[in-house]
Amino acid sequence: MTTASTTQDEEVKRAAGSTMPVVFVAHGAPPLLDDESWKAELAAWGRALPKPRAILALSAHWEAKPIAIGATNAIPLVYDFYGFPERYYRMQYRSPGAPELASGVRELLRARGIAFIDAPDRGLDHGTYVPLMSMYPAADVAVLQVSLPGLDPRELAAFGRALAPLREQGVLVMGSGFLTHNMRSFGERTPPAWAKEFDDWSKDALAKRDLDALVDFERRAPGARLAHPRTEHFAPIIASLAAAAEKGGDVTFPITGFWSMAPAFTRRSVQFG
Repeated sequence: MTTASTTQDEEVKRAAGSTMPVVFVAHGAPPLLDDESWKAELAAWGRALPKPRAILALSAHWEAKPIAIGATNAIPLVYDFYGFPERYYRMQYRSPGAPELASGVRELLRARGIAFIDAPDRGLDHGTYVPLMSMYPAADVAVLQVSLPGLDPRELAAFGRALAPLREQGVLVMGSGFLTHNMRSFGERTPPAWAKEFDDWSKDALAKRDLDALVDFERRAPGARLAHPRTEHFAPIIASLAAAAEKGGDVTFPITGFWSMAPAFTRRSVQFG
């Protein structure tokens, strides 16, 4: 008789023997966990993906240089937000730790001469656990979060390239940020022209896998300064595309449109492969 656990084990074995996609998630804020339609979109996306052996998360909410490798065992989440109801500070996501993945990341960074440190007391932040609570609600996949190496686009691209071999090991590399992110835009009732233009430009560059365009987005993209007054939420997409660039496969956009509660923020999420 086939059990649920047997099926899951088979899915993980299949993922480990094939090239995993790379994804970029528009991660949302904790209150979006009350948005049932968004949660349903994330859940459907998670079900459509091959079951990963582990997830490597690159969140806009953690920058460190040298690169920091987060906790490899289950420790408390990082509630890196303020002003929300108390219940959002009680959320839990008890995914397994990923010491084996951390060892692999260290080897890959060392091979490229990229400096790193361990940060064993650093848990998952909301850029990681908010989308995963809907994509993998059972919290049955090991998750490791690694910091971004800062905001230099070329360093981000080199970092992403270093992580690319993880795809052959059943690891889902997940960038988490926003393709438009301007906190001063709250109060807009419809998506402003600059947000639409930047979203369209990003879609075109990503569909072409044009890493050079993404690296130079502040000069090439329309409305870049308005879309990203500070570029930390765009940084994960550069690393994500770099991790995917050496392998072919379709570029798809599983979630699109703009947030109704914040129309200047695009919901566009991306899958490479």
